[in-house]
Amino acid sequence: MRDIKFRAYRKSTQNVCDVLSIDFEKGWVLLDDGDEEDISTVELMQYTGLHDKNGKGIYEGDILKVTLLLEDNNGGSYMAPVKWFGNPDEYPDNNYPAFDLDNIPAPWIYDANALSTIMNSGHETCEVVGNVYENKDLLEKKF
Repeated sequence: MRDIKFRAYRKSTQNVCDVLSIDFEKGWVLLDDGDEEDISTVELMQYTGLHDKNGKGIYEGDILKVTLLLEDNNGGSYMAPVKWFGNPDEYPDNNYPAFDLDNIPAPWIYDANALSTIMNSGHETCEVVGNVYENKDLLEKKF
């Protein structure tokens, strides 16, 4: 069983904070700096239960740098954001409630969940290099 944890991107100050507690009924979030925020003023990012190659926890919205370890591909790499694909409002016909990588560039092809494959194959590593709120420019980088 994984820990249920969240981070929040605070829109007003444009920074990411850890979440200490959430009250969905009252609509507020308590952040690690002691501030209570209306839930509509933050973007919540849920913890995936996974860690990158450096031991850093991976959250929804993180940007991962994925690097191939095989010598025959010269250690190619790409960057992709972590996304939750189980949102019924966004994916009404989707039976894929899982965290995975979004917008994986061609020719990187995975037969199943890319994030799970990367974590279990031993052929690639991943590293958290930023998040989609503070570091959007990283997604434009080409390798």
